[in-house]
Amino acid sequence: MRRIATALVLVPFLVWVVLGAPEWVFVAVLVAVGLVAHHEFDGIAAAHGIGRSGLTGMVAGLILLFAPNTEAAIALIAVAAMTLALRCRDFRQALPSAAVLVLGVVYIFGAWRYARGLRAIDPHWLMIALLVSWAGDTAAYYVGRAWGRHKMSPYISPGKTWEGAVGSVAGGVLAASIYAHFLIPSSPVPLVATLAAVANIAGQTGDLCESALKRGAGLKDSGTTLPGHGGWLDRIDSTLFSVPVVYAGVKILALY
Repeated sequence: MRRIATALVLVPFLVWVVLGAPEWVFVAVLVAVGLVAHHEFDGIAAAHGIGRSGLTGMVAGLILLFAPNTEAAIALIAVAAMTLALRCRDFRQALPSAAVLVLGVVYIFGAWRYARGLRAIDPHWLMIALLVSWAGDTAAYYVGRAWGRHKMSPYISPGKTWEGAVGSVAGGVLAASIYAHFLIPSSPVPLVATLAAVANIAGQTGDLCESALKRGAGLKDSGTTLPGHGGWLDRIDSTLFSVPVVYAGVKILALY
């Protein structure tokens, strides 16, 4: 019940943020969610015995989100991470600490940078990047409960099945195709459906990747900020993979 109640509040708010809110509100939400998710990622790293990047990682994330040049920002963040790793008293921690700082920043704020890019192209494309995961998760749940027999990755996420994964792709493709037909009529539905399928698969991969990180750390959830859903990182793990894929597809296929 708590999970449903949280979704009933959160989904309409996020739809408004993506489609109707002023730019400053959209960016403020990206920043807030990104900082909380990064803090949770830091917690997972700490549970692995790796030092937190803390405020340094958050500042680096904001630099990546707002820097005019993505490649230069990533290069500077990598250099800074290696330099800051020199502070480690145990030099066996230098490489993991630097790697975690860069990974956390690129993983979360890199995806958010592409979310800004998608909204600038057309807010409906960003909505599709979210929809392929939202609709896919719902379809996976019901298909998996009804017909799930073959475990997809029992060591990472025992509840996931191949049947549910197929249902997720179908649900994401169907939702994106209907949405695009009415709200992005200039884009051919077959291309949208293909992009949605790839983005959904990427999102499912993102979900498994975060689950693997948590399982390695001995954690069930990344946080407790969302009743019934765990943490923010648990909610956006698939989106962090689907958004860059949709952005790349839109740019490559010139769907704008």
